[in-house]
Amino acid sequence: MKLRRCVVVSSALLIAALVAACAGMPGAAPDYRAIIASPDRTDADRANDARRKPEQVLAFAGVRPGMKVLDLGAGGGYSTELLARAVGPQGVVYAQNDKPAAKGQAYARLMERLQRPAMKNSVSVLRDFDDPVPPEARDLDLVTFFYIYHDTPAWDVDRAKMNRRVFEALKPGGIYLIADHAAKAGAGVSASKTLHRIEESLLRREVEAAGFRFVAEADFLRNPADPREERVFALKIPVDNFVLKFVKP
Repeated sequence: MKLRRCVVVSSALLIAALVAACAGMPGAAPDYRAIIASPDRTDADRANDARRKPEQVLAFAGVRPGMKVLDLGAGGGYSTELLARAVGPQGVVYAQNDKPAAKGQAYARLMERLQRPAMKNSVSVLRDFDDPVPPEARDLDLVTFFYIYHDTPAWDVDRAKMNRRVFEALKPGGIYLIADHAAKAGAGVSASKTLHRIEESLLRREVEAAGFRFVAEADFLRNPADPREERVFALKIPVDNFVLKFVKP
C-alpha cells in the first residue's frame, strides 16, 4: 500500500510539472552571461553594454524563460532584445513606444531589430504612456522601464494612471523594474526636461501610490561622483543611475 501511494504521489507531481511546463510557467534562471555573449548580437549593442551592465540588470530583474514581459519606452529595442533572449521561445516581450516615437529613428531601428531570429517572441506596441498596456498583455510577470520615466513629466503623461495600468496588468508577485538618471534631492521633476533626470524618492512615492511595494534597489549603476547637476548627455563621467524593484502584492 505504501509503495502504491508513493507511485501515485510521484505520478501526480510529474503531471503537475508537465502541466506547468506546458502552461509556459517561468523556469530556472538562464545563463545571463552567455546571453550577453551571444555572437549574433550587434557591435552597437555590445558597445552599449559597458554603461548599461545588462548581465546585472537581467539578474536583478530575475528574468526567466517563459516569462511575459512588457518593456516600456523600448526605443530602438536594446533592452527588448536582451529580455527576449532571456525569456526564450516560450516567453513573450511587448516593446512599447508611444505614437510620436513611430516617426523617429529609434523606432525604425526597432522595426529592423524585430526581423532578427532572436526577436521572434517580441511584439511592437504603439500606445500612449497614460495607457501603455495592450489588451492582450495580461498577467504579466515583469514590466521594465529603462531611462524614460524621467521624460514622462515633460510629456505631460498622467503618471498615476500609467502606474495603475502597469499594476493592473501584472500578476500578483509580478515585478516592476525601473532604472533612471538620478536628480539631486528635492529636485522632484524639475530636471526632467533640462537635465533628463528625476528625483529617486519622488519616483518611488509615485509608484508605491499605485499599490506597489518597494522590495530592493541595486547599486551597480550608481556613481557618487556625479554631481547630478549636469545634463546626462554632456556628463564626462558615468551618470548616477538608480535601479528600483517593486512588486505587486
